[in-house]
Formats: sequence, structure tokens, C-alpha cells
Amino acid sequence: MLTQREDNLIYMFERTFRENFALEAVTDYGTTNTLTFGQLAEEIWKYHYLFKQAGVKKGDKVALMGRNNVHWVTVYLATMTYGAILVPIMQDFTADDALHILNHSDSELLFITDAIWEGIELEQLDAMRVVYSLSDLHIIAKRSDAKSADYEAASKAFAKAFPNGMTPDDVHFAPRDNKEVLSINYTSGTTGFSKGVITPCNAMAGNIKLAFQSKLVYPGCRHVAFLPLAHAYGCAFDFMSCLAAGGHCYLLGRTPAPKILLKAFEEVKPTTILSVPLVLEKIYKKIIVPQITKAPVSWVLKVPFLDEVIYKKIRETLINAFGASFREVIIGGAPLNAEVENFLHKIKFPLTVGYGMTECAPLISYTPYDHFKPFSCGRPLDGLMEARITNPDAEGVGEIEVRGENCMYGYYNNPEATEQIMTKDGWLKTGDLGIIDRDGFIFIKGRSKTMLLGPNGQNIYPEEIEEKLNNMPYISESLVIQREGTKLVALVYPDMEAADKEGLNEQTLQEAMEQNRKDLNARIAAYEQISAIIIHNTEFEKTPKKSIKRFLYL
Repeated sequence: MLTQREDNLIYMFERTFRENFALEAVTDYGTTNTLTFGQLAEEIWKYHYLFKQAGVKKGDKVALMGRNNVHWVTVYLATMTYGAILVPIMQDFTADDALHILNHSDSELLFITDAIWEGIELEQLDAMRVVYSLSDLHIIAKRSDAKSADYEAASKAFAKAFPNGMTPDDVHFAPRDNKEVLSINYTSGTTGFSKGVITPCNAMAGNIKLAFQSKLVYPGCRHVAFLPLAHAYGCAFDFMSCLAAGGHCYLLGRTPAPKILLKAFEEVKPTTILSVPLVLEKIYKKIIVPQITKAPVSWVLKVPFLDEVIYKKIRETLINAFGASFREVIIGGAPLNAEVENFLHKIKFPLTVGYGMTECAPLISYTPYDHFKPFSCGRPLDGLMEARITNPDAEGVGEIEVRGENCMYGYYNNPEATEQIMTKDGWLKTGDLGIIDRDGFIFIKGRSKTMLLGPNGQNIYPEEIEEKLNNMPYISESLVIQREGTKLVALVYPDMEAADKEGLNEQTLQEAMEQNRKDLNARIAAYEQISAIIIHNTEFEKTPKKSIKRFLYL
């Protein structure tokens, strides 16, 4: 447990508000809506007043559901510094998922985007008292017996309490021990119903401390928060660590299509970029691949020394496209496609891959790009996290287990699931299979729940086969599953844009897929051979962090 005063989560934020009072803190990207640290502190005071008037007590649950914006950030910080417990909900969850989470978490207040609320009724929520709009903070719904508490009254109370406005000396937050619960984060897992991860203040403080030590954040840093803040990865680093360091967080509230993202990077010039693999893979496939596969560039890349000139030019173009001011791009949330990673390392692009999970708020391992081993996911966080491999096979592959400062307390109101994931000696079972090399780097092979057995008991990691498939012509995404015993089949969602461009019809597309199958089988082991490719006409259903919900297709 982090015990020094400077490692206390609440002290970190009290200090940053005082020291950076006049500096810009958060901006709704694409608008003029910007708050300085001082203005953000004023808004937090108003929310504290609102919470008090609404009868919120320390330890009560306050839920948040909506796209990234200044109001979302303010509610999060106000709830944290008030002593209540946050329940962040992914905006992409269905109304049924949201209902389950709100009831399961015993949430009493809810801040939500108006459009999302349209699919929910107050009568369906057991403990809910008041629902506020994340757009303009008006009361959307409230129980008839709920205490009256609105933002307008809070603003009037603030004006009366601080007729000349707040000063840095007025910033005081009630102390909270790092042992206290910060939030209940519901997983977006690919293997079934979400579970509520009980995250202590200590876990968030551990992630922020790592960001400080690694210089991922520092006074004056700039981050574009395009990952959902309800997800642990974006929340911990683009938002919490950035502000704790005195940085400026630009909140992107739109779907992060490559075109939108690259425009934001050009304008903001972020100092560190956090991303999930899907974003980088799309940029690679849509922008880089067309450049390197056309003549004469494809010919030049086969010529020694001349290829280095082309790679240098591509690297410079890509760095400029990302704003040219960043130290590195950090990939997390899912494995990065091996072909994409290999190419980016070949051109010396400053890329590193971390490893984490919601249960660790989220970071387990990370190594800066200039000390990073390609295709690994870094080393366990020095002084914060440990990792070990259990029950390794002949090749050293076993389940990865972790423990340390960033670990959760367990699953909310789910002792059975908690018991299943925690060992008797205090290690957390990640469910991931991998190895740890002699230098301490973690290499992930796949998920234990998705691993398949070959005809003679060989371990098959479908993710590795899918990586190769996804780089083949006319394939957007794929799933490798087992049917009829040990027979492997690939479900493929085609890249219809590419197919239409080449004039393929239903028959010729199927012929192209059969050729892909033959080409794939020539590159993989005999026990991994794909017997058929089946075209899936709709995009696979995904979690909010864009991982395919594999369990739906087994």
C-alpha cells in the first residue's frame, strides 16, 4: 500500500489544483469550452454542494454514462474528492447492460447523456434517486421523495460563499485513505456478463505514480483523450495522470475515426499518445499499406539501402501526422497485430505496447519504447507490480498471474467470481497465457478461455491465426473457432470497400477467400490448418474497447 503523503490520491489532486490554478486543465475538443484548474475547482465545489443537498453520503454510489466531455470529468473529480464511489459506465453499453449495472452497483445518482437515457425508465432502477443530464446538468428524472438539488442552486450558493471567486488557498478536499474504494468499474469482457471491479484509491494512485516516474506526464503536457474515460486505460492516463501532473486534457467526444483523430493530433500536438490497437491498425491498413504496395515504391523497398530512404520518409510522414510533438505511442487494451508492429519497428517508429486489465486499474507492465522488446508487452511495473507464470507447458507457456499496488479488492457483490480469480496466496489470475523471458519481459500468447486443443492435444491460440488472416486481401476481421470436434473454421467479415473497388461479386469474393485459406495454411502448422472460411455478412459484435465478443459465435 502506497503510504507516503505525496502518493495519496486526494493529496495529488489538491496539490495540482493549487499549483496550476491559472493554467488550462480541460477542453472539449473542437469547441471553446475550456476550464482552468481554478475554474475546475469551482465546479467541483458546486457539485459538492449539490451532492450534500441531494443527501449523498460518503460511500454512496454516483454513476456516470456518456461520451467524454468537461461535465464527465468534473463529476468524476467531484465524486472522488467528496468521498462517494464512482460507477463509470461505457456509453456503448446497451440499455439492458446499463440497467443491470445501475441496479447491481446500488447507484443513487446518475449523470447521463440525454439520448442514452431515452432507453431507460426511472421505475426500473431500484436505488436511483436523481438523474442529471451530462449535456447541461438539468434534472432529467427524480423520485417524488428525493431531496431537491439542482446545479442552478449550487451556482448561487457558490456565488454567496465566494463573492470574489476562489483562490488557490481555498482548494481543500476532505482526506481519504488510499485504502478506500474509489470506483466500481464494470468490465467489458469478451466471455460473458460484465462484473464490477472494486478499485481502491491506491490502484489509481499507483498508475499515476508510474506515469510520473516514466515521464509520460509532466507540467504542461498535452493529451487527446479519445479513448472512453469510462474505460480504465483512458481514465488513468489521458485524464487522471495528465491532470495530476498539471497537464492539459483535450476531450474528444466523437467516434475516433482515423481522419478525426489525425486532425486532432495535428491541432493539439499531444506529448504522449495512448491508443488501442484497432486505431493504429486502421491507419496502417488505410494509409500506409496503399503507399508501400504500389509500384514503384514496392520495387524500391526490395533494394538494399534504398528501402531505408523510403522507410525514413514514411516514419517522418507518420510522426508529423501524429502531431510531431509526442515522445511515444503506447498501445494497450488488446494485442497489436504482429505485421503492423513489425513494420512500425522496422521504420523505427516510437511505439511501445503495455499490458493491463480493468482489475489492475489498469496497468500491469510497460517499458518505454527505447528499451522495449518487439512483440512483448513490457516488464511488470518496477516497485508496483509482480508477475509469474503458473503451470507452464514444455515451451514455458502458462497462465500469467499478477499482484501489487494496482490490484482490485474483488468483484462487487460477487464473492464466487472473486474467489475464482484470486489465488489463496494473493495472486490475481489474468486468464492470459504467456511467457516471461530471462529479462523479465512478458510475451502473451492468448487467452486461456479461448485456447483450443489440436487433434493430438497441441495448444492452438486462435488470436495468432486471426492476426495473419486479418492482413489478407478483402478481410476486415475474423474469428477462428472449432467445429465438429477438432476442425478449425474461420468466420470472416469481409472488407467490402476493398472488394467493391476490385469489382468482386459474391462468387469471386468466395474464391478470393478460398485462396486466402490456402495461403494461410501454407504459413501455419499442420495442426492449425483452417478447413473452411465462412463469410459473416455483418460486423462482429464488440465490447466498448472494440474486442470481439467471442462467446457469441462459439
